Formats: sequence, structure tokens, C-alpha cells
Amino acid sequence: MKWFEYGLTIWIIITLNFLLPRLLPGDPFLIISSDSAQDEEIVLTQEQQDYYKSYYGLDKSMGEQYVAYIGQLAHGDLGYSIYYKEPVSQIIFRRLGWTTFIVVSALVISTGIGVILGSISAWYREKWPDKLLFFQMILLSEIPVFLVGLIILFVFSAWLRLFPLSGAMTHFEDYNSWWDKLFDILNHAFLPIVVLSISQLGGIYLLVRNSMTTVLEKDYLRTAKAKGLNQRRIIFHHALRNALLPVVTRIFLSLGALVGGAILVENVFSYPGLGRLMRECIKVHDYQVVQGIFLVVTIFVLLANFLADTVYKKLDPRVKDCATSQGG
Repeated sequence: MKWFEYGLTIWIIITLNFLLPRLLPGDPFLIISSDSAQDEEIVLTQEQQDYYKSYYGLDKSMGEQYVAYIGQLAHGDLGYSIYYKEPVSQIIFRRLGWTTFIVVSALVISTGIGVILGSISAWYREKWPDKLLFFQMILLSEIPVFLVGLIILFVFSAWLRLFPLSGAMTHFEDYNSWWDKLFDILNHAFLPIVVLSISQLGGIYLLVRNSMTTVLEKDYLRTAKAKGLNQRRIIFHHALRNALLPVVTRIFLSLGALVGGAILVENVFSYPGLGRLMRECIKVHDYQVVQGIFLVVTIFVLLANFLADTVYKKLDPRVKDCATSQGG
């Protein structure tokens, strides 16, 4: 049953993935390429446009294009880019590493800080540390991620000049060692990772705070307090272990939101990941690459959901037993 749901979801996403780029206004062959350095655009004649539409199969009916698209995917072929003139899989593979790097880094950082702050807030429930942290986390959660990104970019890059304004590496830099190259990469990725971490921090903090508050009211923890156990040991050894179950699920499910946030953040910082690539391809109506990006992101999110289901069953056998009894 679960596999049927995953299969149905993938089919719906693939169908939407096919239709949405084609519903965009405009024609990919009106402006097939441009020279950004000289700000010139090459406009094709009607005869050239007809030739390229025939070459890419875009002169056929929507039904025929859909069947051809499904056939391509069945053979693992994501198509050929109209704008970049190379296989879509190669283009996405080059950009995927940058997006994965900032998403995974932000997930680890936001989870670590969210768990610590949520635990502290739950321990000091209704006292000033809790009220101060709660107000700050709610405030951060309500600010759109692109606005946070712009503020941080202006302050730390444009004003204080502590970090690069854009990109993932310094162009034409001759590195003396791998350490220099690694430092340059981390220096460029620092602000995008910070912004993505902030976008997820509030949700994880609130979840840990609520879960820990429930656990801290259990009798065995009251007994631990009565025995005079160390505060750090009670929080991080006894209480946190029992409060982490919903947090683990949240970590996997937040991957989808992080990928969505990465699309905005990469455009703010001109970071060369999938988000920036998608904006560039939508601008020139490169259907093939846009479809490939949507498909990769979809598989990424579904894989995260599958891992969340699997890990949740491992951590809580009652879920597995319930699913088995329901035939899931």
C-alpha cells in the first residue's frame, strides 16, 4: 500500500512536472541564447524556430510529448537542454553538490542549536530564559527567508565586507593548497548556510520545547530531580532521549522545506546551486532542465519521507505493529 502511494505520488508529480513548464507564457525559441557580457540577445527567425521545435519534439501534440517524456524517464534520460546545449543530467549533477552541501549543513546546524535551545527553554518553562528564547524564535520564524538573506547580505557582505557578496568560489583564484580552497568554499557558503539554518531553527526549537515539556512532567524525571541528579544529566541524558522521537521525524520532513528555502537563498547570494539554475532556466523557458530539477527535488523529498517512516518505525515499534495490523 505504501509503495502504491509513493508510485501514485511520483506519477502525479511527473505529470505536473510535464504540464507546468509548458503553461508558462512565452516561447523557448524566441530568444534561444544571449551573451550576457555584451548584453546582446540572439533572436531566431521563424524558420529557425520551427526547425528547433521539430528537433526537440515541441511541434507535436501535448499527448505525444507526454508519452515521449514518460518514455525518456523510463530509460533514465532527463532530456537535452535547449539553452545550455548539453544533457540535463550533467547540468543538474554539477549544481546538485552545491545545494546538497548548504542544505545538509543547515540541517545539522539548525537541529543541533534547536535541540539545545528547546531543551533549555523547556527546563526554564515560564521563566525569563524561556520567554526570551520563545520571543526570539517566534520572531525569526515569521520573517521570510529571502528577507533574512537580504538583511544578512547587506550587513555582513556589503557593509562590513566580512564575506563575499556572491558565488561559491573566488573566480580565477590560484590556490596554494587544498586548505586554501576549502576555506574559500566555506567562506562563500557561510552566509547561505546561516540563513537556511535560521529559517529552520524556530520550528525545531518549538518542537523540542513542547516535547521536552511533556517529558519533564513524567514521574521518573521528578524522581531524578528529587535524587539531586545533575541538571545537564537530567536534560540531555534522561529527558532528551525520550523527547527526540518527533524531532527525528521533523528532521527528515524538513528536508523538503530546506530545499525550497535553498532555492530562494541561492538566488539572494547568487550561489550556483539548483535554485539559481532553476531561475535561469525559467527565464529562458528551458523546459527540459526545469523538469529535471523538479523531478530531482521530488525524489529528494520522497526519499526523505521514506527515511522518516523507516526511522520512526525503528525508534517506536508500536508504529510498525499498527502499520502491520492495517496491512500497510
